[in-house]
Amino acid sequence: MLKFLSIRDFVIVSSLELDFSAGFTALTGETGAGKSILIDALSLALGERGDATMVRNDCERAEIAAEFDVSALPHMQNWLQEQELEGDQGVCLLRRVLDAGGRSRGFINGRSATLQQMREAGDQLLDIHGQHAHQSLVRPDAQRMLLDGYAGMTDSAEKVAALYREWQTLRRRRISLSENADAMTAERELLQFQCNEMERLGFNVADWNALQEDYARLAHAASLLETAAFGIETLSEADTACLAQLNALTVRIRDGMQHDASLGETLKMLESAQAELQEAVYALRHYQQRLDTDPQRLREQEQRIQSVMDAARKYRVAPEQLDQALQRIVARLEELGGDADLAELEQQEKTAQQNYLAAAQKLSAARKRSADKLSREISEALQTLAMQGGSFAVALLPLAEGNAYGLEAVEFQVAANPGVPPRSLAKVASGGELSRISLAIQVATSKIASVPTLIFDEVDSGIGGRVAEIIGHLLKKLGKSYQVLCVTHLPQVAAAADQQWQVSKAVENGVTLSHITVLNIEQRVEEIARMLGGVKITETTRKHAAEMLSASA
Repeated sequence: MLKFLSIRDFVIVSSLELDFSAGFTALTGETGAGKSILIDALSLALGERGDATMVRNDCERAEIAAEFDVSALPHMQNWLQEQELEGDQGVCLLRRVLDAGGRSRGFINGRSATLQQMREAGDQLLDIHGQHAHQSLVRPDAQRMLLDGYAGMTDSAEKVAALYREWQTLRRRRISLSENADAMTAERELLQFQCNEMERLGFNVADWNALQEDYARLAHAASLLETAAFGIETLSEADTACLAQLNALTVRIRDGMQHDASLGETLKMLESAQAELQEAVYALRHYQQRLDTDPQRLREQEQRIQSVMDAARKYRVAPEQLDQALQRIVARLEELGGDADLAELEQQEKTAQQNYLAAAQKLSAARKRSADKLSREISEALQTLAMQGGSFAVALLPLAEGNAYGLEAVEFQVAANPGVPPRSLAKVASGGELSRISLAIQVATSKIASVPTLIFDEVDSGIGGRVAEIIGHLLKKLGKSYQVLCVTHLPQVAAAADQQWQVSKAVENGVTLSHITVLNIEQRVEEIARMLGGVKITETTRKHAAEMLSASA
């Protein structure tokens, strides 16, 4: 509910701070005092468009801040979280700044917000019924949601919407698959050929690396054999072989040690070198024996390498990426599926459609029962609200294939006079009629509506007497379920309020300013007496006003 409103330099308001209470609050005052300024300011805070004329003369900017208690509105708390606009626990603060140049900025819980976000927040917090604001009851989606809530079918409606989306998703996939069947068949055949070709190649990176090493060795086998033979001859088989000369040197050093023992260290190094060279000879001979010079094997390896290189060029990848290319082909084949997939998809679509229709038909039946009941209740209420002979109907307009909201569109229709066929509420109701119809609807659906604060602007336009008293009682009854504010000029309506505010204006230092006063019981008697008696207020009028207040308590 609305807890607090601050207005600065807005139209003819200099500074105004208001604390709001639960129940029914009446706003009264003389004609032209600015009773609608409060509603205009709230509308601006809720995202309505503003212009520079709303900024008070000679001021830089107008500022409106509205604080709402949302602790009992989990859907609003979830919305704030989704929009990343959370503030203090259970609080939603809407703030709008409008400068003298016409530029405006909006904030939700201190964070910058778009006008669309502010309107979305406002739609969940407050509803204004009258001639000057966003009248939700003329919107088809609001009418549908209200009927579903009245019927207790909100969850069922959400289920129908989910089933419809599932059906349409499958339908779009099936249509796409059918329309592209030939192209997809051709693509599938090509991919299958490529897959078979790649699998026959039997490529893998480890084998490819080993093949390259082996081929390099085979391709240079003759040269490598010559190198090994030259090494063996140089080390041990030539007339001047290294090992023979090293052996001779070792014998002479050993003989020399008989005369000088210090040659022992040199001898050890020579003997070590002799052993290393001998090992090298053994290694070269072993290498000679295992070196393959098979021409046939070399040709086979050349052919294998050529096949891999051809495949790499064909699929426009490096040889090392052929494995990845095959994986992509297989993945695309799985994605395309086969002819059996189309049949399976058609069956899934059919099942989804049947599930949707079954749920939608149940929703339609519930809507039909509740539409008839709601139409009767509101039509009966209209007879007491200066619309004798008028009728209200909740029309269910069939849809050929249905949509996410069911098998029918919901339209509120009204006939303001007897003998006139009902037409869309948005097209035929005048401002005053719409306010009274809205009041009747809100009373009839008071147990299921989700918006906690309702404002009625001049719902008593063009009526008086007994009807005015009925409207007052209806608003008081509505105030037990909602926070209700009503701008009124009728004493019968004001007397029924739980609290009453008086709007007045005065000239201060040559400037016209508007004020709002929260009235106590004595002040309420005076204000209602003024509304009853006009310019001259007598004791009889005051007594009548006190009796009205007492009777409505």
